[in-house]
Amino acid sequence: MEQLISLAMNLIGGAAGGGMTGRAAPSVDMGSAINAVAGAVGGGVLGQALQTALPALQSSSATDFTALAGNLVGGGAMGAVVTAIVGLVLNRLRPSN
Repeated sequence: MEQLISLAMNLIGGAAGGGMTGRAAPSVDMGSAINAVAGAVGGGVLGQALQTALPALQSSSATDFTALAGNLVGGGAMGAVVTAIVGLVLNRLRPSN
């Protein structure tokens, strides 16, 4: 159960991080929905990898708010990174007018 909660926090944080990255940097913006999806994927996948690398982010109970906040922030950061990378690549591949 704790793993599902931490995954959900990573996905939520990733979607938020992806959305904020797209709004903050127009050069990587792909639209709100795509930014959120890319962020959620990055937050989910890399957020879980971050949790493996930093055992302090693993919660011992479902109400461990420090670990949940860490998952939310870690997922947000990883979602922002993935959104920026995907946005740069896609915008580079688009033909310019």
